[in-house]
Amino acid sequence: MAAVSLRLGDLVWGKLGRYPPWPGKIVNPPKDLKKPRGKKCFFVKFFGTEDHAWIKVEQLKPYHAHKEEMIKINKGKRFQQAVDAVEEFLRRAKGKDQDLTIPESSTVKGMMAGPMAAFKWQPTASEPVKDADPHFHHFLLSQTEKPAVCYQAITKKLKICEEETGSTSIQAADSTAVNGSITPTDKKIGFLGLGLMGSGIVSNLLKMGHTVTVWNRTAEKCDLFIQEGARLGRTPAEVVSTCDITFACVSDPKAAKDVIVSRGGRFLEAPVSGNQQLSNDGMLVILAAGDRGLYEDCSSCFQAMGKTSFFLGEVGNAAKMMLIVNMVQGSFMATIAEGLTLAQVTGQSQQTLLDILNQGQLASIFLDQKCQNILQGNFKPDFYLKYIQKDLRLAIALGDAVNHPTPMAAAANEVYKRAKALDQSDNDMSAVYRAYIH
Repeated sequence: MAAVSLRLGDLVWGKLGRYPPWPGKIVNPPKDLKKPRGKKCFFVKFFGTEDHAWIKVEQLKPYHAHKEEMIKINKGKRFQQAVDAVEEFLRRAKGKDQDLTIPESSTVKGMMAGPMAAFKWQPTASEPVKDADPHFHHFLLSQTEKPAVCYQAITKKLKICEEETGSTSIQAADSTAVNGSITPTDKKIGFLGLGLMGSGIVSNLLKMGHTVTVWNRTAEKCDLFIQEGARLGRTPAEVVSTCDITFACVSDPKAAKDVIVSRGGRFLEAPVSGNQQLSNDGMLVILAAGDRGLYEDCSSCFQAMGKTSFFLGEVGNAAKMMLIVNMVQGSFMATIAEGLTLAQVTGQSQQTLLDILNQGQLASIFLDQKCQNILQGNFKPDFYLKYIQKDLRLAIALGDAVNHPTPMAAAANEVYKRAKALDQSDNDMSAVYRAYIH
């Protein structure tokens, strides 16, 4: 898009990542939201969604001048609803001097990430499903028979997040399909569980044109997705029996044993590396193992939810790889916290340490975000501390099983255990910092 002269209050078409231009309005950002450094950009509130984003000026076009062009190239129920919302806004604003707010909708995103494994246990239908946590196990079932699947989801929370591109947004960002739009599979997709991560994944699947049937134990959580174009499954069994591929999420091995059974279907374990923000952005990394044909059938789904995916062979390999990834991440986080506390007690500036690290080879979004959490004393969970400690424990056990030393992970695990003893379990993993200051 060519650069244009724009100002506060203008209606525009804004483009973010691989997604088509979307109608929005230039508005004032929240007072506590910093403007990205670099190229000139405007804060845009999009119609028909709850999405806000900093959009570079070259990715914006005036609404009226390009309306016909955009309507010709963009299709879909959600897009038409957004255009209708603009027109309604204009009708209400006609003849009035005051600014009117954009109608809100119900775009939903969210979730944490974690490892998973394949299970084939028989649940008891009468047993209550335990509350699941946001550290999900992810797996896929392509059905040839009708299994019964039960899942308890948790509450989603939207958050404004800063992307690698410098945009601050809860709009899905660019991912695998960097060379063009995704062609959604013609297979019917089922999704069980609309928790922190499930919400983000389903939202991105719908945005990319997939046919998705959703189920959640708290049925009203489905309503937002139905408005976005999803279909409603009355029971997990109905979802599985009417869909070609079903995604399900549970919290840990014990929960999986309690709630899942597979009869005759193809299976693919698919843990994801990432967090709530990356799930919202469609930037997860998917680690898959199991049925290769099912992996290929899920290609467009993986492109919608993640920036890349890996096929790792037989079932179990993805779960092991996920534990190793989280072992490295958890150990790194403990080292970051150790460095910041050492800087403090030796009279060095923690902010200066972060600035130095951000200019060196360790620079990363993870480093910056977690250090900012510590500097601001904000440990709102993005990846729960208790779950990274769980993965460290499981990774150590994995090492024990093959007689391989894991001394760094063992040391980090002890620090997280102390943090848990200090009631930090339900805070973000960066709260491991508090284990060093008590």
